[in-house]
Amino acid sequence: MRPRILCDWTPGADRSVPLPSYATSGSAGADLRANLPQELRQGGLTIPPGARIAVPTGLCLAIPEGWEGQVRMRSGLARRTGLCIPNAPGTIDSDFRGEVMVLLWNAGDDPVTLAHGERIAQLVVAPVARADFVPGRPEPTARGTGGFGSTGAA
Repeated sequence: MRPRILCDWTPGADRSVPLPSYATSGSAGADLRANLPQELRQGGLTIPPGARIAVPTGLCLAIPEGWEGQVRMRSGLARRTGLCIPNAPGTIDSDFRGEVMVLLWNAGDDPVTLAHGERIAQLVVAPVARADFVPGRPEPTARGTGGFGSTGAA
């Protein structure tokens, strides 16, 4: 089943910035674009090294119940600039109706300036399975309580 996602621009957003779209027929993620405030549209938004900034997309989405939106980094932008999404993937819940923001962290050594309308992330829409959590003792396994790195280095 292919979910239908209603999209609207937030007040003050530039409606000429396209809605999320897939770059190719095989793309898993739809591109999200920076929709900057009026005062930043000419010069862009600069993210200094080490800084984290919530970049507006100017969009609010209605993700259907039983689905989620996963906000992920665009690999080319990450390689080229050092920008990362520190909470990747960021989750857009089906009952969230606020503006979609993309939290970007500049892990590089140089400032990065994002242009108004630039593709800054991708949105993967995925089904969600809900679980019932009940009291009970989990059965032991060979791994046991081994945590981070407990299954080996390679």
